[in-house]
Amino acid sequence: MTDSSTPETGGPHDMTATTDGQRLYAIGDIHGRSDLLSAMLARIRGDLAARPHPAPRLIFLGDYVDRGPDSRGVIETLIAVQASEMPATFILGNHDSYIEEYFRDPEWYDRSIHWLNPRMGGNTTLASYGVPDASEHDPTATMEAFRAAFPAEHMAFLDGCDLQQQIGSYLFVHAGIRPGVRLDRQLREDLIWIREPFLSSTRDFGVKVVHGHTIVETPEHHPNRIAIDTGAYASNLLTCLLLEDSTVAILSEDGPAPLPPGAGLPEPAQPAARNGLRDLFRRS
Repeated sequence: MTDSSTPETGGPHDMTATTDGQRLYAIGDIHGRSDLLSAMLARIRGDLAARPHPAPRLIFLGDYVDRGPDSRGVIETLIAVQASEMPATFILGNHDSYIEEYFRDPEWYDRSIHWLNPRMGGNTTLASYGVPDASEHDPTATMEAFRAAFPAEHMAFLDGCDLQQQIGSYLFVHAGIRPGVRLDRQLREDLIWIREPFLSSTRDFGVKVVHGHTIVETPEHHPNRIAIDTGAYASNLLTCLLLEDSTVAILSEDGPAPLPPGAGLPEPAQPAARNGLRDLFRRS
């Protein structure tokens, strides 16, 4: 359904930023890198110790599993965060959704390659649960062993993940939204998989969308969205976006580093390098 309240526009997006009085720490795609996740959580604790805030919240943008070496450790860490006193939101990523689908039908896949193909990285997820040598050539062979090794608590965690979360003037999703469709009518498929026409849209969505899924070399602050998937599994760079009303920053080792509008956007004369990077990682 088209939402006529958010018309197409190529001009500035006149939006008063608000986080409803909270300080938000949004973390991009983790992909099995429990080491980077633990380091980022320590960085956040350090920031809160240095700059206390009465209402902090962690927001994880999905793709917790696959590709990196320790998907199990990532989920265990997130479950511990969920049980802690720190408020947190967990968004479902497209990679996370494959575990349930694999249990339902190990032969099934909805893209050009199977989840167990090393490019998708499901084989590394099984290995982290003690099921080595998983292969797309015989996906059924490892399904029962993985089912036995995958704790019910871990499945309950994934089942409980949100598809989107709006806080103030920001909307947090894994992949993006379908332009022209009301936020309450967005499809699950788009929220966890979409690239185009979302990435090229200049539409005012009525909120600023914070997302991962499509890898960028450095965080990008567009007029209508902020992209923070910096390819942690390969780049060793996990990004945390800090939002506090009008403050938009990246939480670096040295503290918050401002991310003003336009930051990270490619120069118009240099699209080829950016497209090359995206092509390299487009199998996300």
